[in-house]
Amino acid sequence: MSAIDETGQPHGGLSRRGFLSGFAAGAAGAIALPTAASSAAELQVGPDTSPGFFGRMFPTLPPFAADSPAVRDALLAMGAAGGPLDAKDPLELGPIGLITNPAASKNNRDNPFHTAGTTFFGQFVDHDLTFDVSSRLAVPQEPLQSPNGRVPTLDLDPVYGGGPVASPELYDPADRAKLLVETNGQFEDLPRRADSTAIIGDPRNDENLMVAGLHAAFLLFHNKVVDRLRAGGTPQDQLFAAARQLVTWHYQWIVLHTFVPQICGFGIQQEVLFHGRRFYRPGQGHYYIPVEFQGAAYRFGHSMVRPSYRANLKGDTGNPFFGFIFDPSGEGQPDPVDLRGGARAARRFIGWQTFFDFRDGQVKTNKRIDTRISTPLFQVPLAGIPGHQPPVALPQRNLLRHITWSLPSGQSVAAAMGIPVLGPDVFPELAQYGVGFERSTPLWYYVLREAEYLNDGISLAGAGARLVAEVIIGLLELDSASFLASSASWTPTLPRRNADDFDMVDLLTFAGVDPASRGQ
Repeated sequence: MSAIDETGQPHGGLSRRGFLSGFAAGAAGAIALPTAASSAAELQVGPDTSPGFFGRMFPTLPPFAADSPAVRDALLAMGAAGGPLDAKDPLELGPIGLITNPAASKNNRDNPFHTAGTTFFGQFVDHDLTFDVSSRLAVPQEPLQSPNGRVPTLDLDPVYGGGPVASPELYDPADRAKLLVETNGQFEDLPRRADSTAIIGDPRNDENLMVAGLHAAFLLFHNKVVDRLRAGGTPQDQLFAAARQLVTWHYQWIVLHTFVPQICGFGIQQEVLFHGRRFYRPGQGHYYIPVEFQGAAYRFGHSMVRPSYRANLKGDTGNPFFGFIFDPSGEGQPDPVDLRGGARAARRFIGWQTFFDFRDGQVKTNKRIDTRISTPLFQVPLAGIPGHQPPVALPQRNLLRHITWSLPSGQSVAAAMGIPVLGPDVFPELAQYGVGFERSTPLWYYVLREAEYLNDGISLAGAGARLVAEVIIGLLELDSASFLASSASWTPTLPRRNADDFDMVDLLTFAGVDPASRGQ
């Protein structure tokens, strides 16, 4: 596709603490591996696969452990409520107290450099790239034979589906260039059936109120772009395609220039962009989602989730609406007390000043990336779990996926990357299970501890940072329709606060869901 500006015409054109993965060799507990590969030519990269299936980034690495009852029991114990991953938040303080009482978070520290919206933008990105539609927890499966229900490109297919012809239920029957948006009584809501099931391209974007709010914001963003292009004279038969491209490229810009530096560090983003990928190197037309990314490394975002949030300032009969991310007492309620999705009520909308920085002093932060998971995530509603099958503890599900995909250990991935390996003294809490996890650690847990140990939980570090950055940037580089591949000199053209950037505040403002537009 050619570049399109807002008139519908062709258009010409180190994180705050530093990235520490390269500095880790001198850290206590790190083991330098002089035999690790030092150049891309020496690496054994994954085989070519189809974009419709998962694959392996490191196909020659062995599983982190042999599958056995002892290993499974150890994984379940690690991920259980009250186990080493449980932040043990004092839920008795209620959703407000956990936000307003700093002492309540001493075991679940805030990240002063991330706003709370980073978590849910990351979830939105995940749902754009990957949808595991067939694998079963702890049942070994071959990735090359496992279909991915999403096209692994940042093309917003959960928003657009197959387009107005293939997915007409997603579009406004009065204006087929626009997406269908409904109201929840006060502000925007996802289109819903009579049973409150969302009519969207990916049902996971209604898992919680925040990601549902993001999806609704993108619906409005697209519709405002349609209005802008139409007013600028874009022909009707080109209107939808031009709007979709403009929306998608602005979204991709945010992913590349805001999200990747936030989660991986500015240094690694620049390293991968300007010096190339060394480990995620599929052949042309064979880009795919590695299970090391899907099943482990990208699940770092679960550590950033707060136990509770202020959804909005005035939605609850003129008062702020606070809620736990999940609360068992919300099960079956038409207007749940928590922030789960799947419901419509006047207070169920997002006031974005809590989640992104509108410079009004209202923004809240993420939790740090570490081995502390907010306690409500140990009891996720069954409705939000594929197949509605237990376990309901999200950390247990993450750990069991290591058996599903026969994932390598974090130590072996770091060694294959030539990155200093964290030694067993960094994982003393894992020795109690007697299966060697302190020396051969499940990749997801390793990535969390690596961020915590090397970068104080501010962002990913080491192997985790490089793995995530290479996959996201690689998918942009390998997608011929992305702005990075087809028009690398392109810059955002929609209204923005800073001339050389475009971020989520700009997107939400253009969509008309910002606090000022709502009078809140």
